Amino acid sequence: MAFTSQNNGFCFLVLLFLFSIASAQLSSDYYATRCPKALSTVRTAVINAVVKEHRMGASLLRLHFHDCFVNGCDASVLLDDTANFTGEKTALPNLDSIRGFEVIDTIKSQLESICPGVVSCADILAVAARDSVVSLGGPSWIVQLGRRDSTTASLSAANTDLPSPSLDVNDLISAFSNKGFSAKDLVALSGSHTMGQARCVLFRDRIYNETNINSALSTSLKSNCPSSGSDDNLSPLDVTSPVFFDNAYYKNLVNSKGLLHSDQQLFSGGSTDSQVTTYSTTPSAFFADFANAMVKMGNLNLLTGSNGQIRTNCRKIN
Repeated sequence: MAFTSQNNGFCFLVLLFLFSIASAQLSSDYYATRCPKALSTVRTAVINAVVKEHRMGASLLRLHFHDCFVNGCDASVLLDDTANFTGEKTALPNLDSIRGFEVIDTIKSQLESICPGVVSCADILAVAARDSVVSLGGPSWIVQLGRRDSTTASLSAANTDLPSPSLDVNDLISAFSNKGFSAKDLVALSGSHTMGQARCVLFRDRIYNETNINSALSTSLKSNCPSSGSDDNLSPLDVTSPVFFDNAYYKNLVNSKGLLHSDQQLFSGGSTDSQVTTYSTTPSAFFADFANAMVKMGNLNLLTGSNGQIRTNCRKIN
């Protein structure tokens, strides 16, 4: 046992060291001289996209999450299938679910026209996620920049690493812990469900078979999500204020109005109840913790320096 403990400690120190090296190569002003208009270009494009469709803010945030949780923040989620690998877009958690690729394409095209081969797709995802949250009333945070893009993707990793909406709270805690997140980070990052929508197929079992759900909400949802069929019908994750980034998500959980099983699990008599209660009554605490957790997520398993590449087209390697 002592040998195992020592080795685990050593592995943790190695990971921490590598994380520190990668983080040290990032800088908030990375593009200040390399591409001075990079951040304003991303911000303008995101605002335009969100004004056109408010849901796009949630979609762009989710793209960043689904990218970082699968082998790190390397824009692998954007890659189309090739003869050499099957990309992540058709993984079960992503299929008919993740969206916003055209917005990223537009941003990349604009950046390539003003500073070709400079701004990575991974950085675009990170900045677009931040700007999406801000555009819908949420907190801002300083995005560290200098990520590079992967030259491959992993369908299998996307199928195993992305948390399922059917997970119980202990499995959620474990899934996030595997990526270096605390239970507090889990609860804070789950607050991204204060905006966006989910497909009927993902919450059908909850509204028909679970008892810890507000009866009025359940009845209302059933009208748009029958017991069979209509799998793709959408309902807002936050029934109170679905197009604003606020703390209503947590208020909903306290009142048994979580849409997904995994949402309501965060307030179900377990260890995360107190954190949900705090966020439901103190939006400033949620905003601060969410911003910190997003910075942490944006540093997962980065490619920097000479690793990876700067794709000229986010959908394919150079």
